[in-house]
Amino acid sequence: MSTLLPTDLAIADAATLRPIAEVAALLHVSPDHLEPYGRDVAKVDLDAIDALADRPAGRYVVVTAITPTPLGEGKTTTAVGLAQALARAGQRAVVTLRQPSMGPTFGIKGGAAGGGYSQVLPMGRLNLHLTGDVHAVTAAHNLLAAMVDNHLHHGNRLGIDVRNITWRRVLDVSDRALRTVIVGIGGREDGLVRQTGFDITAASEVMVLLSLATSLADLRARLGRIVVGYTSEGSSVTADDLHAAGAMAVILRDALKPNLLQTLEGGPAIVHCGPFGNIATGTSSVMADRLAIRGGDYVVTEAGFGADMGAERLFDVKCRVSGLVPDAAVLVATVRALKAHSGRWTIKAGRALPDGLLDEGPGDVEAGLPNLAAHVAIIRRFGIEPVVAINAFPTDFDSEHDAIRALCERLGVRCAVTRHVAEGGAGALELARLVMEAADEPTRFRFLYPLDLPLVDKIETIATQVYGADGIDVKPAAARALTAYERLGFGDLPVVIAKTHLSISSDPALRGAPRGWRMPVREVRAALGAGYVYAVCGDMRTMPGLPTSPNAERIDLAADGSVVGLC
Repeated sequence: MSTLLPTDLAIADAATLRPIAEVAALLHVSPDHLEPYGRDVAKVDLDAIDALADRPAGRYVVVTAITPTPLGEGKTTTAVGLAQALARAGQRAVVTLRQPSMGPTFGIKGGAAGGGYSQVLPMGRLNLHLTGDVHAVTAAHNLLAAMVDNHLHHGNRLGIDVRNITWRRVLDVSDRALRTVIVGIGGREDGLVRQTGFDITAASEVMVLLSLATSLADLRARLGRIVVGYTSEGSSVTADDLHAAGAMAVILRDALKPNLLQTLEGGPAIVHCGPFGNIATGTSSVMADRLAIRGGDYVVTEAGFGADMGAERLFDVKCRVSGLVPDAAVLVATVRALKAHSGRWTIKAGRALPDGLLDEGPGDVEAGLPNLAAHVAIIRRFGIEPVVAINAFPTDFDSEHDAIRALCERLGVRCAVTRHVAEGGAGALELARLVMEAADEPTRFRFLYPLDLPLVDKIETIATQVYGADGIDVKPAAARALTAYERLGFGDLPVVIAKTHLSISSDPALRGAPRGWRMPVREVRAALGAGYVYAVCGDMRTMPGLPTSPNAERIDLAADGSVVGLC
């Protein structure tokens, strides 16, 4: 196989796109339910979901991965390639994906439209503004922040403790200088002087609650429950208390409608919402999945980072809201990542791969296989049989793939080598066949924990049964918060663990499948609008910084107005 593929942008620019109404017809969506954004993108009116209610539900397939390197292992490309392969196999297949953040697009990782001959089009629109949903989230979030500071300026009738305001501002740009800022320093009429900061928009609770909302009414209710801070007596202060939620809902009214695009091979792709994978759910929206599940035979959706993060949250949080039950799961693995999990190689974003990493090394792959085995066990814990997809690179060797296949055979797991990046859907036909086999088997899906379990026990259940920890160590401040949340009636909410994505553990330096460690819980916060409590386990950056040589340096406009350098 050639190692010299055209760039993703060149492949995208050379493609001939279907009219968006033809793409919608593949989902049984009427043109009357489309709101076009140019020729190649449309929003789908929420009434389309009701119009499809009498159609049988399709199969629901979740694409996740082993613990990734900082470069990512190709979940999006695999999800797109699988959808294209299912279509080649005669199925109506639709892929549902998160919308990329412009922070990584202009930073290190680049866009998130897939890659090669398995990507979503139009690639430039997708990786930039698309239909403006991310900007709407930014505006709604910052309106609430402005309402908080305005309330303080005009007397603080609610008695908000200025030392305990949890609502920061957001921006869809990676900018480390904004992590901590002082506001109100101009003068008396410029507001109260206080320390706050910015997060990237993907980290906003507004983004995750938008992804979980099931209707406009549900969206409005979730916005009202957002906690912006606390009084000196410890009572929560919400967006409804500030009378801000109604205006926020108006800003987000159109953003709740899913966005319809297409794959390189002309199949439907629904791209909607983009919550952070480290501290939130890391999945596309409930509305996207509900639309797709009635419009297609197969819905292929992606869950961010490894199975310990995105998949667990999709199963335990998103599925509780959507009511959808996964029929199969795909676990993406790469030779590169497994070599990194051997502990013999270190891969860093923005730097060249280590010398020798791409040499034939089945022994290094075998040394990293405990990570793959751990992720297989994670998915099986939810009653789902995974299908391992080896995302093949041109630099891989057959002996390295054989090492992965041998483990899968020992574990009794289906396994396929996929070359969808170079070959499109044709390169994922074996994977599609195995996924259809797995989806035909009776589902035994189960949640990891019951909602009536105490919050601290839910956290410990995830730590021990998913991450492999020996237990948890709850810091005093976190313990007090847990007690308060139980007292306030939040105890029946699911939990999310905010941790590194570079290890199954909470320590990014631990590779493979770590054992003999305990998970520290240093802080616990309530995301009541999103509908969960999250435990902070480690040093989490919610506003990225730019690298030494960001992608932004290479992105420009050509003389004819076309975009160059986007990746």
